[in-house]
Amino acid sequence: MARRRERRLMADINMVPFIDITLILLIIFMVMSPLLVQMQLTVDLPKSKAINTQTDEDVIRIEIQKNGTITVLKKTVTMANLERELILRLGKANKKTILVEADKNVPVQQVVDVFDIAKKLGAAKLGIGVLSKN
Repeated sequence: MARRRERRLMADINMVPFIDITLILLIIFMVMSPLLVQMQLTVDLPKSKAINTQTDEDVIRIEIQKNGTITVLKKTVTMANLERELILRLGKANKKTILVEADKNVPVQQVVDVFDIAKKLGAAKLGIGVLSKN
């Protein structure tokens, strides 16, 4: 009689191919993720040579000097009187832009206080005036 060979089932899973594929996918994702983030985070910055479409009648210029002096359209006011002056300047037409031109040494809180007053009164747009580097 022929002797029967015993066959045993192999119960171990070979993990080497699985680990190889996982590492290859990890490398692919590591290389591709910065490219995907760059493609999704595009910012279209405005050009500095754009033509200003607003007239001077639509803009209320508020200047804050280094010593804290505030002028609204060449008229000196205090922070307490700024709200009353802006009410007179804004009037019922809330389509005007407030442009704050502050000295670089003025505390940011003072500029924010001016923005708060202007926004409370319903100014259409708020802006910060800067000098061009040209």
